[in-house]
Amino acid sequence: MPIIRVALDVPVATLFDYLASDATTHDIGVRVQVPFGRKIMTGVIMEVLDSSPVTPSKLKSVASLFHDIPPLPLTLLDLFRFCSDYYHHPLGEVVMNSLPSRLRSSKPFIQKPTTPFQFRLTDAGRHADTTSIPVRSIIQHRLLTRLRETGVIKPEEARQISPSAPKVLQKFREMGWIEEVSIHSSIAKSISSPVLNTEQQTAFDAVANDIRKFNVWLLHGITGSGKTEIYLRLITLLLLQGRQTLVLVPEISLTPQLEHIFRSRFPTTLLVCLHSRLSDSERLKGWLQAQKGEAKIVLGTRLAVFAPLPKLGMIIVDEEQDGSFKQQDGLRYSARDVSIFRAKQENVPVILGSATPSLESYYHATNGRYRMLRLSSRAVKKAVLPAVHCIDIRSAKCMDGLSKPLVTALEKVLAQDQQSLVFLNRRGYAPVLLCKSCSWTAKCHRCTSRLVVHLREKQLRCHHCGHQERFPSSCPDCGDQDIVPFGQGTQRVEALLAERFPNARILRIDRDSTRLKNGWEKMLKDIYERRVDILVGTQILAKGHDFPNLSLVGILNSDAALFSTDFRAAERLFAQLMQVAGRAGRADIPGEVLVQTEFPDHPLYYALRRHDYAALAQTLLSERKMAGFPPFVYQALLRAEAPQISTAMNFLTSAAELAGSTTGGVEIFDPVPAQMARLKGLERAHLLVQSGSRKKLQEFLTSWYTRITTLPIRKVRWSLDVDPQEF
Repeated sequence: MPIIRVALDVPVATLFDYLASDATTHDIGVRVQVPFGRKIMTGVIMEVLDSSPVTPSKLKSVASLFHDIPPLPLTLLDLFRFCSDYYHHPLGEVVMNSLPSRLRSSKPFIQKPTTPFQFRLTDAGRHADTTSIPVRSIIQHRLLTRLRETGVIKPEEARQISPSAPKVLQKFREMGWIEEVSIHSSIAKSISSPVLNTEQQTAFDAVANDIRKFNVWLLHGITGSGKTEIYLRLITLLLLQGRQTLVLVPEISLTPQLEHIFRSRFPTTLLVCLHSRLSDSERLKGWLQAQKGEAKIVLGTRLAVFAPLPKLGMIIVDEEQDGSFKQQDGLRYSARDVSIFRAKQENVPVILGSATPSLESYYHATNGRYRMLRLSSRAVKKAVLPAVHCIDIRSAKCMDGLSKPLVTALEKVLAQDQQSLVFLNRRGYAPVLLCKSCSWTAKCHRCTSRLVVHLREKQLRCHHCGHQERFPSSCPDCGDQDIVPFGQGTQRVEALLAERFPNARILRIDRDSTRLKNGWEKMLKDIYERRVDILVGTQILAKGHDFPNLSLVGILNSDAALFSTDFRAAERLFAQLMQVAGRAGRADIPGEVLVQTEFPDHPLYYALRRHDYAALAQTLLSERKMAGFPPFVYQALLRAEAPQISTAMNFLTSAAELAGSTTGGVEIFDPVPAQMARLKGLERAHLLVQSGSRKKLQEFLTSWYTRITTLPIRKVRWSLDVDPQEF
């Protein structure tokens, strides 16, 4: 009887064998229901064999095989195996957590047709007498007006007008005013393509000439240089060949604008988005359309790297330097690195796009491992890079944290009816609640961090674990009622600007203000339609957005990262400042950037003023080479957390002892408490291992990981983080 090896969502690094009388090799990649202990679980068949090391009498039979969707492709199963081996994570968890939640359930589902369709206005609808529609039926009037303007409307577009729109459309259909028609994939364009400049044309030609083979292209273009237009041209080329494109972005907030750009260029091509804010049914629908090859463009965040794409022709990783591409729990994978492996596996090109590439990617490009494409000028003819000036706040007079030159610049821009952005990467009202009498500060009892003041909600919140408590009326230590918020957050800056500019339309954009579904899309629309004068925001606004009327950027409180213990802090700060500075002057309006700092002569700010990424990159690479940091070494971090720090440290010490004295070119450091030693009620520590050879490090980790799993782990939770980004 055939034996199947099944991947299950359990924290055990093995596959499980079951008897399956009717299984064949064609069932590899099929979902299956099997008994596991006292329950029934859903897994995926990874292998079909004739024999098993387990005694046949001990093998259980499968409960059922699900043939409700096509099997997962073998290339995708190989990708899962690579992730399991490289990141040393149980294969079953890798496989099952990459699937939509509906496919992980123990019930088969009835698959609805995924062929895209839209509603088209009929002649009867075009000439219908609208007086028959009651005046109060606003949704009916809006939908009919939209249909008469455009001729067609997609179901998802209708739902954006109103949740009740589907019922109204059904009524119109019964009346004969509209009809349902399928959307056939094509590359018809509704907007004209801009003419490429010389650098853009050179970059496009280079990739297009090698479009059918694997290469890693680093598209290093300054902000506003037209990287997106190159993406669009290459996608057009792939659509002509009937192939799919995977586009990865670091943040969900970037998807609405990119989605709009892509849909405008390819209005009849099926594009699906895959990210965490989708409902289970929405994600499953997009995933199935990708798997069937119907979706020609898949736009998503890091998890989309595991989407099944039978006709994959290219992978694009936009803002490749962004830390959001690295998963920080469970399978700690880098979507950028997995994209490169997948592109090599499928023999297709991968494009890493950035104005400020990660030092690892830049180093590989300068050494010839990646192929460099440079865009050094802005795509819009009259657009130039903004002038960057540093305001020395040691001497400049400040009013509530806003310097006089910045306030004056804001006044000038308001008078010119242009937009400004005040950037502060710290949400809330203030980062500290302080008692002036005894120096007490509000701290989180679950983390080694202070509680952030959210004055409007009268709450103190921990931005690490989510703990909330009421704003105290007096100091809990000395009883003094003179407790004050100290420092600045986006809410406080918003209040200060509202007081200083009472007639200005101010919009705050951070994680708090964009929580509601479609809230971010509405904010973007307000910005583009110039219903906002001053933006106050965090890193959500720093990258990817194109605001034509934005001429001034003010940057507050960026100095803290200059002297961080994290060796990547300077790289991240420069990337962030370059990105946010790049929001200004992207059209024909000159841009200006004002940075408030106490260290205007710091090399990082010197490079920022000159927009000179290469100079700072060379400096940082030299420092890392001397210090023995990536990209000159490869690292892995063994993390442990427990109720007591001694428990975590003892576990790491035992793990270090298991490594033995012969480590074959791998350096093992002593265990130390993490930078944030307590998080969500658990004490944390880690142990760093590194090597100048990736191969030697992986060989060591494979053996070491197996030994670590034999340690007693009572009250300890541990994980191995390969290529860590945070310490």
